[in-house]
Amino acid sequence: MFNTDTQSVVIFIVACTLLILLLTSFITFIIYKYQQKQNSYFQSLEEMKAIHENDMLKSKLEIQEQTFANISREIHDNIGQKLTLAKLHLNTLNFRQTKDIDKRINESVNIIGEAINDLSDISRSMSSEIILNNGFIKALEFEVNQLNKPGLYRIKLIVTGESVFLEANKELILFRITQEALNNIVKHAEATEICIRLHYQTKILKLEITDNGKGFTNKNKDSNGLINMDKRAKMVGGRCDIASVIGNGTTIKIEIPLYENDKVI
Repeated sequence: MFNTDTQSVVIFIVACTLLILLLTSFITFIIYKYQQKQNSYFQSLEEMKAIHENDMLKSKLEIQEQTFANISREIHDNIGQKLTLAKLHLNTLNFRQTKDIDKRINESVNIIGEAINDLSDISRSMSSEIILNNGFIKALEFEVNQLNKPGLYRIKLIVTGESVFLEANKELILFRITQEALNNIVKHAEATEICIRLHYQTKILKLEITDNGKGFTNKNKDSNGLINMDKRAKMVGGRCDIASVIGNGTTIKIEIPLYENDKVI
């Protein structure tokens, strides 16, 4: 009887020990798999972060290249012409006609002054400080004023909703998208009217840029400028839709989330 009870106790202890070992092994295995998944998750996050940072770097380099191209074109087309005209005035001075000399010198001084102001405006427009110091809306107002100066366009900016200051990087990318759109209009659209609408909703910012230009076909949607706008919108969690009809102008719609955890549907 004693031996039977002892054997039962031993068997029970062995069974419990095996069960404990089995449970311990199972728990260890679960913890190991969980740690593996956690490490894989963090690794994926790091890879996504690296890819995002790489895309951001590429976008910044593209923005810099476009900025230099815009500066070069503006200097050549606008400032270069003004300085050439001032030089022509000074080179054709007739020292025998005093009145003519005074007039031409004054005209040259005024032209050079305009060129200096234009250089200052270009510097402000291309610098990210205009965004950092004044915000997206003020930067847009400055850009609109620049386009209004030559009197070639009727351009207006309409802001609705309760404005929100976004992250500086997000506002800068959105501003560069707008500049890209306006540059395309100036270079290709042959438009006379441009409208920029900025609508702040609860979670989404909607930007719409329309013109009354000549429009384009779907084949032109693969141009670098339009591709860059779409790519930059996606970088800040948004989207870019472009609609154009030959003879009826172009509409560019951009939607981005106002806050980090929100998404554009």
